[in-house]
Amino acid sequence: MVEALQDAGVVVTGAGGGIGAALARRFAAEGARVVVNDLDADRAKAVADEIGGTAVPGDASAIVADARDALGGTVDVYCANAGVACGGAGLADLADDQAWSLSWDVNVMAHVRAAHTLLPDWLERGSGRFVSTVSAAGLLTMIGAAPYAVTKHGAYAFAEYLSLTYRHRGLKVHAICPQGVRTDMLDATGSAGDLVLKPTAIAPEDVAEALFQGMAEDRFLILPHPEVAGYYEARAARPDRWLAGMNHIQRKWEEAR
Repeated sequence: MVEALQDAGVVVTGAGGGIGAALARRFAAEGARVVVNDLDADRAKAVADEIGGTAVPGDASAIVADARDALGGTVDVYCANAGVACGGAGLADLADDQAWSLSWDVNVMAHVRAAHTLLPDWLERGSGRFVSTVSAAGLLTMIGAAPYAVTKHGAYAFAEYLSLTYRHRGLKVHAICPQGVRTDMLDATGSAGDLVLKPTAIAPEDVAEALFQGMAEDRFLILPHPEVAGYYEARAARPDRWLAGMNHIQRKWEEAR
């Protein structure tokens, strides 16, 4: 059981569907007051109406102040869930500058900007919780999606930095790193996602359950796919062997296209 969620002020970005909507529903079920954010105002409102929350649509980077106002001045939990999955247009394409810029802004800098706004209050109070929806790509990688893989490494590194820097001052940080999750984003990954992610894809509700188990146990790293721990260990212990294995998957993808 996670303590102190009854009446807690929770913000979930990118919550119009998928993992974000599942997180919003779960926090609401635990008695939290939830702000539902999404670029799509209609989707944000639909989820907010369903759970008795408040919709604050717009760019996730710019809604912290409005979300705080909607919660009566205090954010207890911030879920940095909004993300984009940009890949290259072809096998030899590392993606254009626009894809890289968007990926850095949404997958990394939105988290940084949120933390800038939230940290002063959290550190003064001696409590706060930052939940980062990263991806197993942030621990490992993803074929055919250089901007996504690289920026998810950045998101994971930023979550680590927050935890190691502020945990003694009351900040709790969680990095959620699933593999495939049955969402619109997975559908958009195309043949690479079909090969690597869809065979073991889980429901968004499974991700929310993994987070709540991790929060109850006060764990930083949340692995909805437990096998990722073994892959992560192998990557660190035998990087050349791991890279050879990933290259084998890359070649299978190329042959299938």
